[in-house]
Amino acid sequence: MAALEPMTIGQAAETDKTEKYSVPGLERGLRILAEFSRQTPTLTAPDLARRLQVPRTTVFRLLVTLENLGFVERLNNGRDYQLGTAVLRLGFEYLASLSITDLSRPILERLRNETGYSSNLVIRDARDIVYVQKVAPSSVFSSSVHIGTRLPAHATVLGRVLLSHHTLGQLQQLYPEEHLQAHGPNTPGTVHDLFRLLQTDKSRGYVLEEGFFESNISTIAAPVFDDTGKVTAALGLTVPAVHIPDTDRDILVAKVVSAARELSMSLNARNI
Repeated sequence: MAALEPMTIGQAAETDKTEKYSVPGLERGLRILAEFSRQTPTLTAPDLARRLQVPRTTVFRLLVTLENLGFVERLNNGRDYQLGTAVLRLGFEYLASLSITDLSRPILERLRNETGYSSNLVIRDARDIVYVQKVAPSSVFSSSVHIGTRLPAHATVLGRVLLSHHTLGQLQQLYPEEHLQAHGPNTPGTVHDLFRLLQTDKSRGYVLEEGFFESNISTIAAPVFDDTGKVTAALGLTVPAVHIPDTDRDILVAKVVSAARELSMSLNARNI
C-alpha cells in the first residue's frame, strides 16, 4: 500500500485551531451516542467507559445529561442504556431536510411499480452507507433494511456505487488499514482490491451483483450526481433472489440507470 502524504504545515495549523476550539465534554457525549448500534443496542456505563477509555464517573455524568435531554434512556434494570427518542427525532428532521429524499420518492415509487421490487436511495456517512429512502412492494418478502439502516460501504453494492469515483488516495485515507474487514466471501481484501473493483464499476456506470453482500439477494445500483458532478447518492433495486433471470437483466439495469439519471437531473447534475 502506498504511504499517505505527510500533513502539510497548513493542515497542521488547521488541526491545532480545531483542537483549540473543540469542547471535550460535547465530543465525549456525541461519542457515547455513536457507540450504540444494531450490534450493541444497549450498553452500561462501565461498557462505555471501557470503550471510550474515560473514567466511569465522567461517563456517568454524561449519561445523566443525555438522559435528561432524552438522547438516552435507562432500561428497567437500572444499568443498561439505549438511545432515546430525541435521537430519532433528530434523525427524521435531518432526513426531512434533505431535498433529495423528497425528490427521489416519486422516482422510487415508479421504479417499484414498474419492476415489482424494492427500490432504495442511500448516502454515504464516512465508511457506512445510510438508507434515506425506501419504497417496498406489497409482498411476503420482508427485508431487514429500513430507513436509517447503516451498512459497510466497501462490502455492499450500493456502497461501491458511492465510492466508485474515489481516487486511490482518497480510498487510502478512508481505509488506512492493511486488510479490509470481511463481511462475506465477496468483500475486497485490501484497498487496492477495492479500487480495482471500483474502477470497473465506474467505467460501466452501474453495478449488478448477485449475492455480493447477502447470498440470497441480488442488487442493481447506479450513481446519483449533484450539481457539482460528484456522486451524492446511490439508487438501487433489491431483487430477493439468488439469480436475476437473464431475460430481465438488461431491462432492470436500464430502468435503474434511467431512474438515477432522472434524479440527478432533478439535482441539476452536470455532464450526465
